[in-house]
Amino acid sequence: MNFNNLIKIAIKALLRNKTRALLTMLGVIIGIAAVITMVSLGQSTTLNTREQFSSMGTNMIMISPARQHRGGIDMGNSSSKSLDMKDYLALKEKTHYVAAVSPMVGSAAQMVNGANNHSGSIQGVSPDYLNIRKYELERGLMFTNDDIDRYAKVCVIGKTIVEELFPDGSNPIGQTIRFGSIPMKVIGVLKSKGQNQMGEDQDDIAFAPYTTVQKRFVGINHFNMITASATSEEESELAATEITHILRSNHRIEQGGSDDFEVFTQEEMLSSMSSVTQFLTVLLAFIAGISLIVGGIGIMNIMYVTVTERTKEIGLRMAIGAQNRDIMYQFLLESTVLSVLGGIIGIIFGVVASYIISAVLGWPWVVSTTAIVISFVVCVAVGVFFGWYPARRAANLDPIVAIRYE
Repeated sequence: MNFNNLIKIAIKALLRNKTRALLTMLGVIIGIAAVITMVSLGQSTTLNTREQFSSMGTNMIMISPARQHRGGIDMGNSSSKSLDMKDYLALKEKTHYVAAVSPMVGSAAQMVNGANNHSGSIQGVSPDYLNIRKYELERGLMFTNDDIDRYAKVCVIGKTIVEELFPDGSNPIGQTIRFGSIPMKVIGVLKSKGQNQMGEDQDDIAFAPYTTVQKRFVGINHFNMITASATSEEESELAATEITHILRSNHRIEQGGSDDFEVFTQEEMLSSMSSVTQFLTVLLAFIAGISLIVGGIGIMNIMYVTVTERTKEIGLRMAIGAQNRDIMYQFLLESTVLSVLGGIIGIIFGVVASYIISAVLGWPWVVSTTAIVISFVVCVAVGVFFGWYPARRAANLDPIVAIRYE
C-alpha cells in the first residue's frame, strides 16, 4: 500500500469521527499554543526591557557607594560618604572612555505652587546629566555651570510635575515653585519619557544644580551617586574598568583591598534582567509543555479505542493481502495526522494570542520562528511516539480472530 493511500484512509477515518478527533487534538492545541505564547512573550519582554534601557542610555554607567555592613547587618549604601567632589573632578579630567559625568544628590520634597502641591523629589545634577540619561528639553533652558557655582535656586521639571502644579495649562517657565520652604525658579521643562521598565514615572522628576541641593536642601558635601556615559556602548566595559582604577587610586585602596564603591553598566543590569526573563520563559514553556504529554496520552487512548472499534476492518484488510507493516503504518499515520493538525491549530492560536497580549500590554510583538519549528517537530514526535504502541497492537492482530470479532 502506497503512502498516498495511507494518507487518504487516515483522513477519512478521522472525518468519520470529527468531534472525537477535535477533542483528542485539544490537549496538543493547548500545549502548543501555550508554548508559543510563553516563548513569544518572553522574547517580547526582553526586547521591551532593552528598549526601556536604551531610553535611559545604553552606555550609561552608575557609580554608587559600596553597601555598608555593621554587626553582620546590611545597612545599605545611603550612609556612605565615599563619593565626593575629588572623585567627580578626577573622572572628568582623567578618563579616556567617558564622554560625560555628573554627580547626583537627591532630596525628598513637597512641591507647592499656589493651591497645588505634589509630593516628589528633587535631584541635584550637572548639565551633562541630560545627555547621560537621554532627557531632552521641550522648552526653556538647562541650568549652567555658572548656576552650579552660585548655588542658584533654579530647576528643570518633568511633565508630571507640570500637570500637577500647573493644571490650568499655564506656562511654568519663569514661575516659582516652593520645594518645602525653598523657592526655586523654573527655567526649563523636559520632554515626556513615560514609565521605565520598573514602572516608575520618568516624568515625575525635578533637576537642580547639585551644589544647590547639597547646600540648601541636605547640607552634605558628598554625593549619593555619580553617573557617567561611555564614549560608545562597545566601550562601556573599558570605561567601567577605567573608572574603577581611578577611584581606587583616589581612595588609596591597596592591591587586594575591598572597594568602597560599586560600578554598574547598563549592559550588566540588562544581562541580569534578561537572564531572569529567559529563566522564567523556559520555566513557563516547560510547564505549558506538560499539556503536550497529556495530549499525547489522549491520542494513545483514542488510538486504542480506534483499534478496538476497527478490529474487524483490520482482519478484512489482512485477509485481502495487507501486510502487518501496512496496518501499523496506517494507524501510526492517523495518530501523527491528529497530532500535526492539532499542532498547526495550536501554532495559529499561539501566534494570535501572543499578538493580542503584546498589543494590550503595549510591548513589541515578537514571533519565535525557532519555537514554531520546534513545536512542529515535537508534534510529529508526539504523534509517532504515542501512536506507535496502538499501531503495533493493531498490526499484531490475528486476521482470523479479527474477522470473527464482534
